[in-house]
Amino acid sequence: MTNESMGSINQNVASDLNDGLSRVSSIVSATLVLWLGIVVLLGAQGAFVGSAGSPPLPIFFGFAIPLVVFFAAYFGWGAFRAFVLGVDLRLVAAMQAWRWAGLGFLSLYAHGILPGLFAFPAGLGDMAIGVSAPWIVLGLIRHPGFVTSRRFVVWNIMGIVDLGVAVSMGTLCSGFIHGITGNVTTGPMSQLPLVLIPAYLVPLFIMMHCTALAQARRLARSGNPAPTKDI
Repeated sequence: MTNESMGSINQNVASDLNDGLSRVSSIVSATLVLWLGIVVLLGAQGAFVGSAGSPPLPIFFGFAIPLVVFFAAYFGWGAFRAFVLGVDLRLVAAMQAWRWAGLGFLSLYAHGILPGLFAFPAGLGDMAIGVSAPWIVLGLIRHPGFVTSRRFVVWNIMGIVDLGVAVSMGTLCSGFIHGITGNVTTGPMSQLPLVLIPAYLVPLFIMMHCTALAQARRLARSGNPAPTKDI
């Protein structure tokens, strides 16, 4: 087989791969928009409001189902896994900067809308991840090997832990266990616009952290971290 034929085959394979990733990217974008629309629609109808004295199962399903779909797609759909492993981590880390808005939880606590037992760990944890995100982005830009560094991995793990703590405390403070927070509960988190946080943003941020950890794991195994180009 001639070099020209081999070059043509390689170009065709690369073209097919790019087309496949482009299709997956379009599907992911459409899914994110559709998911947001569903959450808004269900939230407007009060579908996430649980029964008084019962665990907040509607919120739990709103939080858990997207994550189940994400991991099922990652482990069962090769094209989606390739997309996840090719996402620009600088963008993924930069989006975590939005979590500085956890300050809003403290504001809602100050106004007697949310209990402090939930607002403080959720708000301060989110603010810590959000404020530190720019330094993580700079690390990714300046050092190709930063992806596999302990600092990057720990930052992503702590980001997941923070969200897990927030969900756990939100559940405990939802009012189904009497006497924990008194009359102030996390009930407002099941209504618009706050329901967008547990039913959309929290699982989305967890997906981003898992994407970063998946890439770090792959590059650590290969021993050849991909170079990072200047933005």
